[in-house]
Amino acid sequence: MNTQNDVGIREIPKLNKWIILSLQHLFAMFGATVLVPFLTGLSPAVALVSSGLGTLAYLFITRGQIPAYLGSSFAFIAPILAASAIGGPEGAMVGSFLAGIIYGIVALLIKTSGTKWLMNLLPPIVVGPVIMVIGLGLAGVAVNMAMNEPITEAYSLTHFSVALVTLSITIIAAAFFRGFFGLIPILFGIVGGYLFGVTQGIVDLTPVYEASWFAVPDFIVPFVTYTPQFSWAIAFIMVPIAVVTIAEHIGDQMVLSKVADKNFLEKPGLHRSILGDGVATMISALIGGPPNTTYGENIGVIAITRVFSVFVIGGAAVIAIMFGFIGKIAALISTIPVAVMGGVSILLFGIIASSGLRMLIDNKIDLGSKRNLIISSVILVVGVGGAFIQVSEDVQIAGMALATIVGIILNLILPGRDTNHESKEILNEESEKKSEQTVA
Repeated sequence: MNTQNDVGIREIPKLNKWIILSLQHLFAMFGATVLVPFLTGLSPAVALVSSGLGTLAYLFITRGQIPAYLGSSFAFIAPILAASAIGGPEGAMVGSFLAGIIYGIVALLIKTSGTKWLMNLLPPIVVGPVIMVIGLGLAGVAVNMAMNEPITEAYSLTHFSVALVTLSITIIAAAFFRGFFGLIPILFGIVGGYLFGVTQGIVDLTPVYEASWFAVPDFIVPFVTYTPQFSWAIAFIMVPIAVVTIAEHIGDQMVLSKVADKNFLEKPGLHRSILGDGVATMISALIGGPPNTTYGENIGVIAITRVFSVFVIGGAAVIAIMFGFIGKIAALISTIPVAVMGGVSILLFGIIASSGLRMLIDNKIDLGSKRNLIISSVILVVGVGGAFIQVSEDVQIAGMALATIVGIILNLILPGRDTNHESKEILNEESEKKSEQTVA
């Protein structure tokens, strides 16, 4: 319930307070947003610009009624790496754009047919294990980044020590810090690990000294820097992940609705918020950034500060865009040791996997049921084990994409599927269960 100290959704704070509140949101999303492009070989500066532009588009599409910030999506890390291996960064951008289109299609279907079909297609028994696959599938990436020297890829005790210090600082911040500081453990970990990396001699600040203050990010623009080409292989890698992130999006919207004491699923509508995510992802793909998604960290900031103003969110978006054009900031991000990002990733990817497990627990999924045990088991082994289907010489359905498809099919064909709940009842129940969650 709102109090007299709350800042309303359409309220504009005084300028000095406005800037401070917007900077809080920037800090909350910064670490995770730059980590994704760092891991996938994309430009962190472009990611900042795309997150800002995507957030502004989201606010516009939702008619300025949902105070949500959008940043880089972790679910697409492995798909981007796989798509880049096939078609380079440009191929990954085409795949991201296709994923954005899926958001738009789902939004249109929700507008015309409601949400029951979506909830039946993506119940927790499918989404939970797929989220676990996303985290566990990236575990090897995190450990290799933490343990190995990035150029020779040989084991390095120095780099591993930097990763462990980074991980320790992140864990301490997450476990013991309270209030706003408890929402930015990633930022604390990166900064602390970076400073320790300086003492270990693995940080080269030369690029920062040489960089200019103003610099245009390395945008990847279709028909300007490359000619986009459709690839079924990339489509099968990227598109199925959008189905999973849509389910995560619904969870975020329910949490935010509870925090703001409003039903954003009804007004402005789930179809608008999903469309906003999709358009933000397509904008990002058009300039070379990773797909965007609503950030739980920023929802946490809103819950603590009780500042619901979309103008504060918009201010953070504008500042993020400005930061993307500051050359020294981009250069500073590029000097972060791989070991630092590896240390942070050990915790982050584990949290993603645990979030999938928590979804099963929160929804009281009975794994004593043969049906549920079969679905979750097959999804986990297919996804983590690296199973794939070779459709043709150039087209392969693998990893998370195959796990998602298999999970959906098993859920639809195995007997015992519960179809007695209306979508609205499911959403309301989920809202109560997720009311205290603030992770992306």
